[in-house]
Amino acid sequence: MKTIIALKVAIVTIMMQQSVQSQEVKKDTKTPEVKYSIENCVNHFDLSKATKTKVGYQYWFADKNFTQENTLKISIVEPGKSTHAPHHHEEEELFYILEGKAQFYLDGKTVTAGPNTSFYCPPNVEHGISNVGDTDLKYLVIKKDLR
Repeated sequence: MKTIIALKVAIVTIMMQQSVQSQEVKKDTKTPEVKYSIENCVNHFDLSKATKTKVGYQYWFADKNFTQENTLKISIVEPGKSTHAPHHHEEEELFYILEGKAQFYLDGKTVTAGPNTSFYCPPNVEHGISNVGDTDLKYLVIKKDLR
């Protein structure tokens, strides 16, 4: 009787290992390999290729389909607006102000700052950014992609 139980356990274990290995292979085959070159690794900002949003524009210098871990985009927000309400997510995020006047919200507190200022958002902490100036707010967003 013990031999039959041991045999059944061994068979189930082998079947589970094969199932896990086949799923791992499927994961690998879904991710296309990017061929990097000087032509696609240099990206000049072009407003005509930016995506219009409800509050301005966004332009991806490097999105999750291109990079291996981090993404980079520029957000342009009209005066008196913000891209979205305060929120939180698993990824850490970094904002770098290029032009304009930003109000940064982090965990219940706010600060206002201008160009050459960075704001760091730790994982799972409520945060937001809005334009409190009278010109467009332009800032970079660097975010880790948790594929």
